[in-house]
Amino acid sequence: MIKYIYADALDAFPKLRDSMFKDRAHQFKTRLNWDVSVDENGFETDEYDAINPLYVIFELPDGSHGGSMRILPTTGDTMINDHFSHLTDGVKFSSPLIWECTRFCMSPNAGHLAGEVAASLMLAGVELGIQFGLDSCVGVFDARMVSIYRRIGWAPELLGTQGTGKEAISAGLWPIDAEAKAQICAKTGMDPALSESWFEASFPSTSLDDILVA
Repeated sequence: MIKYIYADALDAFPKLRDSMFKDRAHQFKTRLNWDVSVDENGFETDEYDAINPLYVIFELPDGSHGGSMRILPTTGDTMINDHFSHLTDGVKFSSPLIWECTRFCMSPNAGHLAGEVAASLMLAGVELGIQFGLDSCVGVFDARMVSIYRRIGWAPELLGTQGTGKEAISAGLWPIDAEAKAQICAKTGMDPALSESWFEASFPSTSLDDILVA
């Protein structure tokens, strides 16, 4: 299932927290050979993990991390503004209606659930945006993600690309609305009520104002 967890609440889920950061190290450092830092615990983290982002996490049946992504409002520090504005012709994003999604990570332990994990994360991202009243999210992605986005039915508007083939990285803008949610559900066969239940389970009896200032 999906859990929405702010960074300052991760300690309440130690198995989920530790396996997420270790899986990020495996994906981004070991497998993709990105220039990222891995600490003595085997965790991949950066400065954006230190500013209380919201994580969207798929929890496997054993309580460990199956996949995740990191969400930050563009009114604060973001990777796309700080490091990837060359992909947007220097245009920077700063709007309460646009949030950034980064560190899309799939666990090597997801196994036969990998397709479900990827689809669930994207549906959860749209649900989060709808519930928070957003109109889009922005992010940077590598070439391997293009086919995943198309298969799940939530392809971004391309803002710019650097490199070619497997080495290409791009910036994209994803729409967040009922149509996007319906399209993902139609492509994947997922029940739209499911993502609503994920959100309600993570933020029970909480006002939207409380959530946004968490």
